[in-house]
Amino acid sequence: MIANPTERFTGRVESYRRFRPGYPAEIVEVLRRECGLGDGAAVVDVAAGTGLLTEIFLAGGLAVTAVEPNDEMRAACAELEREYPKLRCVAGTAEATGLPDASADLITVAQAMHWFNLEKTRAEFVRILRPGGCCAVLYNNRRLGGDAFHERYEALLREFGIDYMAVKGQHMGRKRLAEFFAPVEMRCEVFANAQSFDYAGLEGRIRSSSYMPQPRQARFEEMQAAARRLFDETQQDGRVTMVHECVVCWGRLG
Repeated sequence: MIANPTERFTGRVESYRRFRPGYPAEIVEVLRRECGLGDGAAVVDVAAGTGLLTEIFLAGGLAVTAVEPNDEMRAACAELEREYPKLRCVAGTAEATGLPDASADLITVAQAMHWFNLEKTRAEFVRILRPGGCCAVLYNNRRLGGDAFHERYEALLREFGIDYMAVKGQHMGRKRLAEFFAPVEMRCEVFANAQSFDYAGLEGRIRSSSYMPQPRQARFEEMQAAARRLFDETQQDGRVTMVHECVVCWGRLG
């Protein structure tokens, strides 16, 4: 496990909220159908961050409890309460949510499963799920190559990322996720998910990553210069497109 994952995004909240990819709204209907969620279903979004996933369930009319350990991230997520009265934000972790037994019909985890102690997390999820409840794990998997922009973006992360390769190595593919759900079968669906950036957006996307230098850290200015060259040399009509596959895997936890 990488040390202190809870605090890795402190100071990056605004970049994260504005420039990280969101999640396709059709995911809500897929999980409603597959997990048998009615209008009164209770969703618990664990490691909710700034609420990028939380919001699509709220917009779909579901009540969501957003569990987030980082104070800055949780405060940003709580701003959604002004628009969505069915949102409740609480301090907690995947291993210790602080929620009551059998209080969730669906637990979601987006772009965060690799930070958790999986054994303790599974036990906690089983505790707070109602009988027959589901868990869904989502990852926006960025395209790593195939064109100049994606290949050079990956090279930039490798060059300047403080511990990029260690974080990348922890990400959970389908085999590891299936082990988390076992012995129950896990099902998956993939959605196209792309972002279009001007230069400010691309820089914000880079700075939203926990492994990239922040202002006043070593190599920050050098990283900025490399990002500027990447944009200038790969943009079309003043924009670049970052392509993701949004992979959603779900199952019941017996």
